Amino acid sequence: MTAVLICLFAPGISAQNQGLYPALQRPPADPAEVERGQALYGINCRACHGVDLRGGDLGGPNLLRSQLVLGDFAGEAIWPIIRDGQSSPGGGNMPSQPLSENDAQTIVTYIHSVLSTASRQGGPPIGAEIELDILVGDSSAGQRYFNTMCGSCHSATGDLSGIATRIPNAKELQNTWVRGETRGSTRPPVTVAVTLPSGEHIEGHLERLNDFLLVLTTTDGQHRSFSRRGGVPRIEVDDPLARHTELLPLYADRDIHNVTAYLATLK
Repeated sequence: MTAVLICLFAPGISAQNQGLYPALQRPPADPAEVERGQALYGINCRACHGVDLRGGDLGGPNLLRSQLVLGDFAGEAIWPIIRDGQSSPGGGNMPSQPLSENDAQTIVTYIHSVLSTASRQGGPPIGAEIELDILVGDSSAGQRYFNTMCGSCHSATGDLSGIATRIPNAKELQNTWVRGETRGSTRPPVTVAVTLPSGEHIEGHLERLNDFLLVLTTTDGQHRSFSRRGGVPRIEVDDPLARHTELLPLYADRDIHNVTAYLATLK
């Protein structure tokens, strides 16, 4: 089905006029017929009208906003176009389709089933909420990766012992180890040590650092700022989460999945 209903669009469905459309007064369809209609639609119509009926790569119109579809109750308006085709004075043509009336009616049933669950303004149907299972990695591969990349700072029998019990939600577990801290926790302070050309040594919490300026707060609450030029003054930054930040662009999806699967075993 190359391009059903070339130029007939609905301007949008308001709450006040939904009941006026025959398409929205249909009783629920047989699920088996809807499933068969979806398969037939995918074969014959999807390329032009899209997987969600909102228009496809070959330029077919949005069927969810078509006035002709909205005005159809049982295929009486759609079937003749499928059977005979249609020409549009303004552009594309819909050739006739080699479908039996029974198959065409099944496609019509599917189209109306989608329309019955569509959101306002011809949007896509609201699908059922899907609970994602992100524990899809290889825990053995994750353990090897952990030992190589994380083992110098973390231990499965030390700081991460029982982490899967403390954080049972797999999504939160994954987010926690990737960013290096639990949600809502206070980020560990970044400290900095500055050595001036005179030999003076100052330490404190890092407040700001760029190529030209360093600002810190000393342990007694004093704010100190230092201009930077090249490697002067010499600075040493200690960021507990620096390694996590460095690794972010290096992780492959499989690494994240594998490490998460491994950490989920540490109960």
